[in-house]
Amino acid sequence: MRHKKDIRKLGRNKSHRKALMRNMAISFFQYQQIKTTEAKAKELRRIVERLITLGKKGDLSSLRRINSFINHPPTLRRIKEIAERYNDRNGGYTQILKLSPRRGDNSEMVLIKLV
Repeated sequence: MRHKKDIRKLGRNKSHRKALMRNMAISFFQYQQIKTTEAKAKELRRIVERLITLGKKGDLSSLRRINSFINHPPTLRRIKEIAERYNDRNGGYTQILKLSPRRGDNSEMVLIKLV
C-alpha cells in the first residue's frame, strides 16, 4: 500500500530532485510558463502554488521561507508581484495544458502556466 507516499521521485535522488524543482520554479516565475514533461509539471505545480500562497501572506516569516527554497532575489520579487495578482483567489494558480508527445522518447509533454 502506498499510504503517505505522495511525491514523485522522477528517477532522481533527493538532492537532485530538489535542485531540479528549484531551477524549474525559478524558470517558471521568470517566464510565467514552461514546457516540460507531465510528471515534472505535476510535481512543480505543488511547489509553485505553495510559494505563491506564502507570497500572498507577505510577512517576514513567509518571505524567509520562500527565500530558503528559491535563494534567488529577483525571483523573490517576482513572486511578490504575482502573489498580489491572486489576492482574491484561494489556490489553483496554475494550469497544465497537454501538448503532443516528445519526438525522441514519446514522453508526454505539457505546458504549465499561470492562470
